[in-house]
Amino acid sequence: MPQLLIELFSEEIPARMQANAARDLERMAREKLAAAGLLPEALTAFAGPRRLTLVAEGLPAAQPDRHEEVKGPRTSAPEQALDGFLRKNGLTREQLTEKDGVYFAHLHRPGRQTAEIVAEMLDAIVRGFPWPKSMISGVSRLRWVRPLKRILCVFDREIVPLNIDGIVAGDLTEGHRFMGSKQPFRARDFDEYQAGLARNSVVLDPAERKERILDAARTLCFARNLELVEDEGLLEEVAGLAEWPVPVMGEMDPVFLELPPEVIRTSMRVHQRYFAVRNPATGQLAPNFITVANIAAKDGGATIAAGNAKVLSARLSDARFFWTEDQRTKLADRLEKLKGVTFHAKLGTMYERVERIAALTGELAPYVRDDEGTRAKAVEAARLAKADLGSGMVGEFPELQGVMGGYYAEKEGLDPEIVDAIRQHYRPQGPNDAVPVQAVAATVALADKLDTLVSFFGIDEKPTGSRDPFALRRAALGVIRILLQTKTRLPLRRFCSDDLLAFFADRLTVLLREQGQRHDLVAAVFALGDDDLVRIVARVEALAGFLGTDDGRNLLAGYKRAVNILKAEEKKGALPSGDPQAVPGAPAEEAALIAALAGVEGRLADALEREDFERAMRELAGLRGPVDAFFDKVLVNSEVAAERDNRLRLLVKVRDAMGRVADFSQVTG
Repeated sequence: MPQLLIELFSEEIPARMQANAARDLERMAREKLAAAGLLPEALTAFAGPRRLTLVAEGLPAAQPDRHEEVKGPRTSAPEQALDGFLRKNGLTREQLTEKDGVYFAHLHRPGRQTAEIVAEMLDAIVRGFPWPKSMISGVSRLRWVRPLKRILCVFDREIVPLNIDGIVAGDLTEGHRFMGSKQPFRARDFDEYQAGLARNSVVLDPAERKERILDAARTLCFARNLELVEDEGLLEEVAGLAEWPVPVMGEMDPVFLELPPEVIRTSMRVHQRYFAVRNPATGQLAPNFITVANIAAKDGGATIAAGNAKVLSARLSDARFFWTEDQRTKLADRLEKLKGVTFHAKLGTMYERVERIAALTGELAPYVRDDEGTRAKAVEAARLAKADLGSGMVGEFPELQGVMGGYYAEKEGLDPEIVDAIRQHYRPQGPNDAVPVQAVAATVALADKLDTLVSFFGIDEKPTGSRDPFALRRAALGVIRILLQTKTRLPLRRFCSDDLLAFFADRLTVLLREQGQRHDLVAAVFALGDDDLVRIVARVEALAGFLGTDDGRNLLAGYKRAVNILKAEEKKGALPSGDPQAVPGAPAEEAALIAALAGVEGRLADALEREDFERAMRELAGLRGPVDAFFDKVLVNSEVAAERDNRLRLLVKVRDAMGRVADFSQVTG
């Protein structure tokens, strides 16, 4: 079947936008083709520095003819309604049929040529493409990420007639800006297109570009007994900067290795897009780097390496200056400068934030470790944690907040626990980032994140949908991970508003769901009103284990049956109060359930008091048999009022006993 090939050729597309652009192009094309009744066998999009490419396999030459029945107005409707329906569908009254007092039209729509549909589709895609940032250029005033230069659009090896604001579609494209042919080349299908790009020094597939970069960079390092410091984010970026990527190894002055390794790597990565290199024997950085050129230089890259080394040297010289100058001022002496730094217009200065964090640290410390020495160290670390924001190094490299404070604190000879807390107080910054577990560091990190959450919730700056400008979801997840990993028993309600507590519940649900737990079990435990996340997770895990057994599943069914009966009776009036009684002559199953509940209550209370939730679940499991037998043999809605009331009291007992462990009404299974 015919193939569709599209290329949108422009000036350089920012690397950070390329992956999403390829996904958007594929999605938009798929949606528009499907809306026209065209379903390709395969649809693939590629993105590179100067082009977006789409290839669709197995499209038909034309739409199939369509026959459809269209419902019109009622036969009793005004003439105007009927006339409008006829005009809209290009029909006459004689072409209508009647059924049940309604007009119907039977329409035959011949299928349109696929090329015609593709032209309309591509016009709509180009004009409505969701670039995060775009610009208007040229006489046409067409909006695109960078000036759009050329459109290749061929279907079944024929050019699709298309003109978008003066850019006429054709079957020509061009290769590498410097290494390719000076003349455009023709491509009438994907094989010709890909082969032509390869001849003209363009690697189309970003996955292949990344593989080439890694393989060549590792080979360069291996030749010198060195090791590449791999960086997936940087690899993604440089693969979007070069159509023909050629890694080149450069050298830097070894004197720069006196700088903290984070400074060197940040300067390389953020400012220059270089990969760092290390000595595998020592694990320390080597005085080398890998840069990725967009050209195969005749001198093997020597000139490129020298030029890049010169630029890196200038950057690292600045860093050495900041490193030396910053150490002349103690962290404590930098705090005054924070009075002139605004944290948020409604939340005061950074100095005021530091004061809040220090006070909060003092309150949190006993929960992490009830030790006065830990508390004193944590408060001191909290007061110094943001001091490096006034340093020259952090001014140049904002990514090193906290890290540099740790180095400067170490140089001052501060307590190692304080140094560690300053260095780690931003952690965890993502789902894969390490959690600070040492008591002082964990306390400061908790205080930092809790202050952020409490402050922004206090001014009603909460996340909405996908919008979270202050990274509050990340902060909440950080608090949760620290509490769980350090097993800190923090009563969140003491520090949080109700809406913030609900936010924590939502974040914990997401975290546990990612770990395989059911969201309804989290809801069932949170419904008890507990605010100790360590205890909540222990309950959820025990509940999941219990409901995974036959006893758990059957007891849940019995619980729901009891609750449904009680709800129905509550609609008639108040439920009878008091404890159920073992009445002479009552069914043995009724007496057995009363006895089982009486025996379980004390043991259940003891298990919950000791927070032995697995044992609590085992105690509940003991009710499974008596509950099943009760529902099998006993009629709850007895015609004898006293019997009915006693049995309803018994069901209330069952509900309440289970409700001490979790709100089983929230469980959907």
